[in-house]
Amino acid sequence: MNRTEPLTVWFLTGSQGLYGDDVLDQVAEHARSIAATLGASTHLPVAVVARPVLTDSSSIRRIMLEANADDSCVGLIAWMHTFSPAKMWISGLDVLDKPLLHLHTQANEALPWQSIDMDFMNLNQAAHGDREFGYVQARLGVARTTVVGHVAQPRTAERVGVWARAALGRHALRHLRVARFGDNMRDVAVTEGDKVEAERRFGVSVNGYGVNALADAVHATDDAAVTELVKEYQDVYDVADELRTGGERHESLRYGARIELGLRTFLTEGGFGAFTTNFEDLGALRQLPGLGVQRLMADGYGFGGEGDWKTAVLLHTLKAMAEGLPGGTSFMEDYTYHLVPGEELVLGAHMLEVCPSIAAGRPRVEIHPLGIGAREDPVRLVFDADPGPAVVLGLADLGERFRFVANEIEVVTPPEPLPALPVARAVWRPAPDLATSAEAWLTAGGPHHTVLSRALTAQHLDDLAEMLRTELALIDAGTDVRRFTRELRWNQAYHRLAQGL
Repeated sequence: MNRTEPLTVWFLTGSQGLYGDDVLDQVAEHARSIAATLGASTHLPVAVVARPVLTDSSSIRRIMLEANADDSCVGLIAWMHTFSPAKMWISGLDVLDKPLLHLHTQANEALPWQSIDMDFMNLNQAAHGDREFGYVQARLGVARTTVVGHVAQPRTAERVGVWARAALGRHALRHLRVARFGDNMRDVAVTEGDKVEAERRFGVSVNGYGVNALADAVHATDDAAVTELVKEYQDVYDVADELRTGGERHESLRYGARIELGLRTFLTEGGFGAFTTNFEDLGALRQLPGLGVQRLMADGYGFGGEGDWKTAVLLHTLKAMAEGLPGGTSFMEDYTYHLVPGEELVLGAHMLEVCPSIAAGRPRVEIHPLGIGAREDPVRLVFDADPGPAVVLGLADLGERFRFVANEIEVVTPPEPLPALPVARAVWRPAPDLATSAEAWLTAGGPHHTVLSRALTAQHLDDLAEMLRTELALIDAGTDVRRFTRELRWNQAYHRLAQGL
């Protein structure tokens, strides 16, 4: 799922004709310099393109429409170098359909105290020009992120980079197609959801396919391709002896390779970036897909078990946001707890499908009974997750709208080895503590399927939620359940009012 098209952020600078051409030339030069400084930062995952200085309503509206129509533009950064009367921006902001960051900065980092004069003051007016722009954004209710600071300061570029990654996620959502093989797990509520509203709100297209369409692709795979992929497995992973070439269960590994090749073919030909499976609906498949699913996730595909398309959408989105960052991002499920006082931990796993991008070491390919699904024993990668700070994020459909629920966590090394647990897993300590975290999560209606990311932070999630105009209920070190519950109620009222009639 590597991107093929070069993606950009446009840098828009506001001014007006009052100051003359000489001043506007300086404004344009400063704008190009700031855009170049941001674009050269390692924190920004996309190129920053300075557009011509904007001085009137018609040019502002026109460039907003151009941004909307340009699929390579993931968002806009706006800066008011001088005083740009904000009524000029109303019609443009009203039609804008791309993420917006308001950068409150100026060309100079230090004031030239000894030489400062009115010419300097007229040129460098962002301190109040941006306030004019901030007002009109608030007046129109524009969804935006505001960043304050000089671009030479690392914190500024880092904060802009976080926003840009959220914009990448929103861009990925708008172009995402999801293939559901079979339906949801029967009698499960939280994996259901409004696919029409998801397309209206997020842009994602979710469609179902008979699982035997996948089985046909799996069984049509070429034997030579299977042999080559099995060789790759044996080179990249520690493979159990019984699965290696010549081992008594080697055919099971070959069938796992067939599943991966069939999945890749189906998803590539259909232009899909995410998919779901369901152990209750396997059709002609001999194994529940495990190893292939794990490897596809490592390549950026979204996935959800038991037909959970919302988590598949979420995983692909966060994968796009995290591209190039250290740490991994994976499908996850809260499975069971360690409740010893003072040592409380969550053990997260799934039947098979945890992404090896979060592995602490070299994964091992193993085969074990699944116990459900009435199929052959599936092959899978087994490993412990890499320790360190992380976030988990879930997406809940509340009927009238969607809600993101997130928790800041610390992934830890398991206190003891887990030799009998035949799946990949992560062990973590949730903030502020397990009891508060779990109570808040349950109160918010958070799902049991989530996305765990060691690459992203709560700020990335907050920026994404703002772009999507979707509630984010964040559980962090400062969470108090009573205040958190009141916040959910306030959010409920706000989002009902914000939707209008």
